[in-house]
Amino acid sequence: MIWPQSVKDRVKSGYDRELVHSYPYRSACPSDVWGELIRGAGRELFFAGYTNYFLWSQVPAFSETLRRKAGAGCRVRFLIGDPEGDVTRGRERAEKVTLTVSTRIRTTLEQLSRMGPVDGLEIRFSAAEDAMYHVGLSVFRFDDDAFVTPHLARLVGHDAPLLHLRRQADGGMFDRFAEHAEELWDQGRRVPA
Repeated sequence: MIWPQSVKDRVKSGYDRELVHSYPYRSACPSDVWGELIRGAGRELFFAGYTNYFLWSQVPAFSETLRRKAGAGCRVRFLIGDPEGDVTRGRERAEKVTLTVSTRIRTTLEQLSRMGPVDGLEIRFSAAEDAMYHVGLSVFRFDDDAFVTPHLARLVGHDAPLLHLRRQADGGMFDRFAEHAEELWDQGRRVPA
């Protein structure tokens, strides 16, 4: 009764409060936003993109930051697609780009391998039966913030939209996407050494 309808229409009051920002392309999100969220996380860093390779070029000193975070007790996880999987090969046929999905996954594996053993760093491949759900939706979690990228048709990840969510309440959009990533993680398999 106090607020005019025009104000009510502009004020976020429900689950939409969790939407911090949206970008029409993942590549439109500034690198410093990624860096701030990664540096600010203290409990949970979960990179559940199908390839994740871009993080090393997007975030300065990414490996060192991960090592430092894990050493301070932050749980650091990578969920990636199987570079030899059928879904990976299918996605490569759909994208038709020189930098193939399997190459991008192998780039991530190489970067993680270069870090050597790091206590608190966990890596899994998504299960073969879940890979189709993983390749279509990336979730990157930084404590109570997340980036979500729904992949579009034949486009490469950097051309897909990105939503920045911040957890506000139980059962909201943040929780729904976090649960999706956790289910994929639970069904995933450890990456061989």
